Amino acid sequence: METVEKAKSKPSVRKRADAIKKFRCKNLIAVIENPEDIKNIGTVIRNVNALGVESVYVVDPRKSLPEDWQEIRDRKSLMKTSVSAVKWTFVKRFDSTQECIEHLQKRGFASIVTSPHVKGKTNVFLHEGDYTQFSKLAVWFGNEKRGISELAVESCEMCVAIPMFGMIESLNLGTSSGITLYEVTKQRRQYQSEYKSSKKKRKRSKPLPTEMPREE
Repeated sequence: METVEKAKSKPSVRKRADAIKKFRCKNLIAVIENPEDIKNIGTVIRNVNALGVESVYVVDPRKSLPEDWQEIRDRKSLMKTSVSAVKWTFVKRFDSTQECIEHLQKRGFASIVTSPHVKGKTNVFLHEGDYTQFSKLAVWFGNEKRGISELAVESCEMCVAIPMFGMIESLNLGTSSGITLYEVTKQRRQYQSEYKSSKKKRKRSKPLPTEMPREE
């Protein structure tokens, strides 16, 4: 019985995988810097997968995660919070912030960080930023207690803040990553819908869809 059920599920999984390909945001990476709680990594991975971000980088000096992606996929402590998201999302870990920065810069990625106002940097509220100006973009999220590191801020192009209107002036990692990546992916998906290239020179004759059709 179990074998039959698995056989039936494979075509639907493959169909879903094929359908979402054109909605994924190309050259977009979420970076989690030195997270305190491994469960928060799983939450961010879930957000990343649901919103169509390409992959996740984790700066993990404490070596909480295995080196190999396949081992990460099998890690039960992550799977509890991310269910199957880890299976469908590429995750790469780094021993240090510097190592991650160098890896991104070598591959032509610009970085933005989620952070309050930083003197001498370009500072924007989330809804004010233009996240299509970078063909390759990494969005950094800092430690739950200490926030983003000075090194990451120094290497970034822009500091992005979520406007706050209550007595509480901070959000947990899962919530802030979800809100931030929603806005970033919305803009980049719209951009991909309209243009074939990263420099707004090759406009599509017919825009691609930006929303998945509802399943009946």
